[in-house]
Order: sequence, then structure tokens, then C-alpha cells
Amino acid sequence: MPTNELTESEIVQFNQDGYLIVKSLFDGEEMEILRRVAGSDQSLEKRASGHSDGEGGVSKLSFWHKMGEDLYGQLARCHRVVDRMEQLLGGEVCFYHSKMVMKEPFTGGAWAWHQDYGYWYDAFLFPDLASCFIAVNHNTRENGCMQVLKGSHRMGRLNHVKLPGEGGALGQTGADPERLAEASKRLELVYCLLEPGDALFFHSNTLHRSDQNKSPHPRWSMICCYNAANNSSYKDHFGREPGHPRYEPLIKVSDSAIKKAGKELFASSPES
Repeated sequence: MPTNELTESEIVQFNQDGYLIVKSLFDGEEMEILRRVAGSDQSLEKRASGHSDGEGGVSKLSFWHKMGEDLYGQLARCHRVVDRMEQLLGGEVCFYHSKMVMKEPFTGGAWAWHQDYGYWYDAFLFPDLASCFIAVNHNTRENGCMQVLKGSHRMGRLNHVKLPGEGGALGQTGADPERLAEASKRLELVYCLLEPGDALFFHSNTLHRSDQNKSPHPRWSMICCYNAANNSSYKDHFGREPGHPRYEPLIKVSDSAIKKAGKELFASSPES
């Protein structure tokens, strides 16, 4: 298991490139626990929304905005994620939200090029936010792995436009096509090929997208999003209830909490 400290060169790389891949942040046992829990969690499906890519594919996205005491909360609060995020954002961080992206075999849709701060701009003055993308399954080009434009976070926030949906599914919001076209000519396109348990940390202004899942294998990913504690939102936003406190201390948990939670969940299971 890697240490929770990023090296100086890794921090420099993140600041230059807008992203950083940490291999084996979680081990195989931990990802098997997450797959079992998420695969049987009916609430994920109930609160999931379908997002059309305009090309016949639909990806499902399930959000939650408060950390519970469940497995998802343990993952978002564990030291190995939060300590690194604090290094990358330069100090204390707060939890913003988590989501499970459920890109199913053959039907999982593409995601348009976008910046997360393009969505979050209307509540935060500064783009001092970042996400930790955890690969639940193998992420390959065939099943629609994440793609990033290297160094695109240095462009600042781009305007974003609403894209049409189809078949009753919600449309997506994508980055300004003209500036995107120019960025694509100058910046390196990186396919983020990940093994289960690998993590991709990326800045809120990093341009990213993914293709459709054209494989027989699912591509599920859990994404935990964080905000610098001194960048508190100035209005209710993005699923926050009116009057929801804009600063909540993030109480970290031990890295061992994930396996402990798994043992407790599956103690009476015949598969355990």
C-alpha cells in the first residue's frame, strides 16, 4: 500500500498537467468490497439520472451530497484520499459531493468535453476544487476510459453550453466548442488507462471526457469531489438544501476502515 504523502515531483506534475494518476491507491480486496456493495445497492439505481450523449448512448450518474457512515463515506474520508487532496489543494479541504458513474456494457454513453468548474462556477469564487476518480472496474479505451487534455486547467474556466439529449434522457453540458477545438490542437490527449483501485486526481478546470462503452464489461467509477476550506460557496448550489452550512469539517477515518466495514457487512453472507 502506498504512503499517504505525495512526493514533491508528483505535486509539481499535478500543477503542470492538471491531473495525477496514483496506481493501486486501493487494493483488490477493497475494490471487491465496493463492487459488492454498489452492485446490490438499490438506492444507487433509484437516485441515478440518465444522461444522453446524443449518439444513442446513455450513462447513469448517482449523486450524494452528504457523507454518511456507510462504505461510500469511509472511502471519501479515508486518509489516503484526503491527505493527498490536501497536499494538492494546499491545505484543509471540505467534502463537496460524491457520485457513482455507471457506464454499462454496450449502452454506456460518452461524456462531452467539460470542466467541472464549468458546472460549479456559479457557487464558488475560485476554482480551488479537485476530484478523486476511483476505478471500480478496469478502465480501457474500449469501455470508455477517462480522457484528459494535459495542461488544460491553465486555460482557466471556459464557457459551457447545454447539449441536447434524446429519448427522454437528460442532455449534457459541454465546453465552448471553438476554444475546445483550438485546445485540442495544442494540448496532448491522454487516455487514462486504470486498473481497479487506481485513482485519478484532477483539477476542477481540467478538460476531460470519455467515449461510449463498446465492450461487454461495465465501467463503474466512484468520484469524490473536494473544495478548499477557504473557498466556501457563497450561495446554495448543486443539490444543497437551502441553509445548508457552507463549511463542514471533514473528519478523516483510518485507511483500515474500508476492510473493517466490508467484514461487518458480509459477516453473515454465504459468499464471505
